[in-house]
Amino acid sequence: MNFRENEDAVSPVIGVILMVAITVILAAVIAAFVFGMAGSVDTQKNVAIGVKQVATNNLQVTVQGGQDLPELQYLKVTIDGGTAIYTIDGQSTLEATTAVKVVTSSLSVGEVFTAAGLSDSNDHVVVVGHFNDGKEQLLIDTNI
Repeated sequence: MNFRENEDAVSPVIGVILMVAITVILAAVIAAFVFGMAGSVDTQKNVAIGVKQVATNNLQVTVQGGQDLPELQYLKVTIDGGTAIYTIDGQSTLEATTAVKVVTSSLSVGEVFTAAGLSDSNDHVVVVGHFNDGKEQLLIDTNI
């Protein structure tokens, strides 16, 4: 008697099972990575600030609004990488300082601040907003 096992069906079935298992494990690892990364993304604050040159060497900063404006504590305006740094703390003019000041009342839409410090050439102006949750965000980065 000649016993002969039929192994033709065993190999393809095991191969398909292994491929399905690897696919499921790979999908689970990718999903865990993607959904885990989404939880660490910070939301951006929505605040609109406008800057323009007025007179000869004056910079005008205008608060234009935004959903997160009540959370804005102060603005830090830097001209040409630090040649003049101004902190807006709710006063009508900008004060040249590097100190951090907290606004006792929030900034309102339409508030305008004026500061000297621009040169006659193309000035690089950066406005960073500091919020009451401790976050800071670049609000405007432009040349005037």
